[in-house]
This record gives sequence, structure tokens and C-alpha cells, in this order.
Amino acid sequence: MKVFVTGAGGFIGGAIAAHLVRAGHEVHGLVRRPEQFADLEKLGIAPVQGDLDDRETLMAQARAADAVINAASSDHRGAVEALIDALEGSGKTLLHTSGSSIVGDASGGEATARIYHEDALPEPTADKAARVAIDKAARVAIDKLVLASAARGVKSAVLCNTLIYGEGAVRGAESVQLPRLIRQAQKSGVMRHVGRGLNIWSNVHVGDVAELYRLALENTPAGTFYFVESGEANFRDMATALADVMGLGAPQDWPLEAAIEEWSYEMASYGLGSNSRVRGERARALLGWQPSRTSVVDWIRTEMRVPQK
Repeated sequence: MKVFVTGAGGFIGGAIAAHLVRAGHEVHGLVRRPEQFADLEKLGIAPVQGDLDDRETLMAQARAADAVINAASSDHRGAVEALIDALEGSGKTLLHTSGSSIVGDASGGEATARIYHEDALPEPTADKAARVAIDKAARVAIDKLVLASAARGVKSAVLCNTLIYGEGAVRGAESVQLPRLIRQAQKSGVMRHVGRGLNIWSNVHVGDVAELYRLALENTPAGTFYFVESGEANFRDMATALADVMGLGAPQDWPLEAAIEEWSYEMASYGLGSNSRVRGERARALLGWQPSRTSVVDWIRTEMRVPQK
């Protein structure tokens, strides 16, 4: 297939695009910076310069492709609307990337027993920071818009990723959560987690993410929502493994207020201090997905390369 991938210069989009090329697909990747063109071309990806605000480019590329993967942003409604409008009535596949912070609870580093399943998704809950509550509600609304496009003749699916770990395919691209823990520790000499670090996130290796997108690209039923996960761990265990690999002492508890000063309210509360426990049964049952890695802690201890300061 000829596949158009947004965010091809990023961590998720780059991994997906490179994996699809290896699987024999023709991939055109949207990137903002021309200096990334050479890196994408080395991976066999045809670069397309533009951004998510460029409606005409998005629509033209979507119409020219056999399928579209939006991996640039979970929250850009205008881009999603442009892609749906371009694909309406075509029967082509549209895969949209979401994130499991939509079920995050901002627990301040405490654990929860609550686990979310694909057939029982909650509405976004209110938060004392109105902006965060609005962002979560807006992300869920975009997910619903994508799923509803199945009724408009689009073979749509939402892949809701959990904490992603692993090495990116594109130079300089990195995941969200673990690199922030690492950079703080490199700066301060102390590995820290929010609160007691007992909060739990489901997680998945980026290579397994890319393979799931390939399977969904080829076989997803229209209007399907997937959680993407292959295990879970709490932040204390992840931080301990990181500290050991970096040659630091045991990680330390960090009050939420101090973590907010370092990482911002949204990242400290929802990216690093929350629980996000989900189960992704559909990818396994509908697509035959079999992730090869199931422990982020094992990956940290045996495969991770610590990025330079």
C-alpha cells in the first residue's frame, strides 16, 4: 500500500513509518523540518514538508494514499477533520494515535486498583486545573470523531498507546516519560519519582507498537478502539532500574509541588504522577497481535542506552 504518515520525524511516527517500509509498503511521511529529510530518505520514507495546520497538504496526501496514519498529535482536531474529509466515502483506512492519559487519575504517586477496558471507557473527569480537564475531554472527543467516521465511509480506528519505551527509528526522536526522568537525574545527580512512585502505568515497546499499526493498517474492522499495552510497572520500579543503569543511588520521593516546578503541572500530574492501567484485548483477539516484550523494567536493565546530556 501507499501509506501517508503524519509525524514521520517523531518517535512514534518514525518507528511506524520505518517498520512499514521494511514490510514492503510505500511510505510518505509528513515532517516540519527539512533537515530531517535525509534521515527519512535513508529509512526509505519519502518526506513531505508540512504541518498539521496545512489542510490542503493533508487532504491532497490523504487522497493520493491508500491509507493514512496520524501519528503527529493526539490533540489536533483540525488535522483529523481534514483527513476525515479527504477520505470520506473512500473506504480507505485511517489510524489515529491517542494516549492513555485519557484515563489518568493524577494520584500524586499513589497506586490504584482501577483498570480500564476497551468496552467500558469513562468520560474525562474534572480536574482542579481546568486546562487539563479540557484537554482530556478534547482528546476523547477527537477519538470519538475518528470512530464515528466509519459511518462516513472511512475504515477508521483509534490506537490508544500507553507508556512507550524503546529506541526511536529517527535520530533525536524520543519517547515522553522515561527521558524526562533521565534528564532530571542527569541534571541533579538524583533519580526522583513523583510522590512515593507507586503509581502504575501500562506500557509497550515501540517496536511492538509499530507492528500493531501494521496489523491494523491491513486488517482492522472500521470504527474500532484499541488500547495498546503489553505489561505494566510502577514508577518506583522503573526509576530504580534507571538509577541502577545510570550508576546512581536509590531513587527518592519527590513532592508533587517540586515535580510540577520541574516538569509542569500536566506532565508531573498526568504523565509521571498518575495511574493509567488499561487492558488491550482487541489487538490480540482481532488482529493476532503478539508483542515480543512485556517488561519495561527488563528492557531498562538489559537493552536501554542512556542518552547523553
